[in-house]
Amino acid sequence: MPLMKSPFPGMDPYIENRRLWKDFHGHLIERTYDAVSAALPRRYVARVGERSYISLDEEDEKRERLFEPDGSVTGPRERKKHRQSETQTATMVVASESESVALRAFIEEDFEERFIDIYELEPERRLVTSIEVLSPSNKKPRSPGRKKYLRKRQALLFGKANLVEIDLLRGGARMPMLDPLPDSPYYLLVARERTAPVCRVWRAFFDLPLPPLPIPLSPPDPDIPLVLQGLWFRPSTSARAMAMTLTTRGR
Repeated sequence: MPLMKSPFPGMDPYIENRRLWKDFHGHLIERTYDAVSAALPRRYVARVGERSYISLDEEDEKRERLFEPDGSVTGPRERKKHRQSETQTATMVVASESESVALRAFIEEDFEERFIDIYELEPERRLVTSIEVLSPSNKKPRSPGRKKYLRKRQALLFGKANLVEIDLLRGGARMPMLDPLPDSPYYLLVARERTAPVCRVWRAFFDLPLPPLPIPLSPPDPDIPLVLQGLWFRPSTSARAMAMTLTTRGR
């Protein structure tokens, strides 16, 4: 298959493929960390954190049900007399596969979501800014990933620190806002500690380059400009070609 250049100058929608997103997310966090760390003043430090939890596969189809036993266990019964001889050998009947039923079992999956925290070291160590790139689990209603992230988001929006939220996923439920988020497929959000819960939101599209994003620090230090487009993870083949190949193999 010849190498193909991605036709999307902004976010490549094919990266949302389940088998591609994890690698993309990891590379984007790594390169964002490198770019931010290189631009930080000496009294700051950036750290990559992880949020982990266990979820059940096919969780949306999971329902709590009350199961009743098909049989019961009782005390010993009185043996009936048979005309046949007790020495007669019993015949074992093996059930055929056609009499069985195919059922799907729930599988526990371990999830790890990475994010970047920027700390100020002087006069004392404190969290200044948290950079989050949303994952599908964050946008899945009632999922452990969404509940955990919303708890952190709520604390930051109460003015505990600055929040940079990057949503590059079209699917799933968006984060709760008092005012509606823009009708663009993606968005970039910055909530500053001193003005939270008021946020600045930039629209983002797949057919337009992503806008530069300001990463806030403690006053009077200026923001760090983060050019996401320059950090873009581009695999050797286009994400579209990879997604089509993986989808075909998975059938």
